[in-house]
Amino acid sequence: MTPVEIRARLDELAGQAGACVACRLHERRTQAVFADGSPEADIMFIGEGPGYNEDKEGLPFVGRAGMLLNRLLGEVGLDRSEVYIANVVKCRPPNNRDPRPDEIEACKHFLVDQLRLVDPAVVMTMGNFSTKLLLKTSVGITRTRGQVYPWWGRVVIPTFHPAAALRSGPAMEATIKADLEMAVRTARERLADPDAQAGVPEPPDSYEQLGLFG
Repeated sequence: MTPVEIRARLDELAGQAGACVACRLHERRTQAVFADGSPEADIMFIGEGPGYNEDKEGLPFVGRAGMLLNRLLGEVGLDRSEVYIANVVKCRPPNNRDPRPDEIEACKHFLVDQLRLVDPAVVMTMGNFSTKLLLKTSVGITRTRGQVYPWWGRVVIPTFHPAAALRSGPAMEATIKADLEMAVRTARERLADPDAQAGVPEPPDSYEQLGLFG
């Protein structure tokens, strides 16, 4: 697909997410929060779900956690417009509770298509939910973060959710920044050396074939 076709398909999916009633989360949303950033990004970030500010503005990571992410991106030489940012679920869970398994199941096909269309070199999962979903693991983020996992022709690098750094302070900020630096370095290495992907399965074309999360 051409970049124009990819953008058009992502816009179509965003419209579908905005009209989706597949789970209970649609009942209280202001709007679905599909994504932000460049569909041609080399690095894709995946969080958990929209919060209050995201639900109002229709964009992911625009509250305090988003401001921290923007600052840390700048500190590693990235602008928000250069990356692609999405969440596991596209509608805000009430009172910012954790998304439930049936809600994730109902929504994950949107994320599968986003991953397939954007096709980033590096996927950075932020927090437990996106990390456990993509890596099919029960191991928590404290033990998985800061490592490079080969994954369907790409790599996954987990890190803490920026909201956790708001609670924990500068030490966790520094940890997230170090993980971001790893993601930038890994993306550059993989783009410079196509052979770095040798031996890693290529992503299939459709959700039914993909089977990444199930």
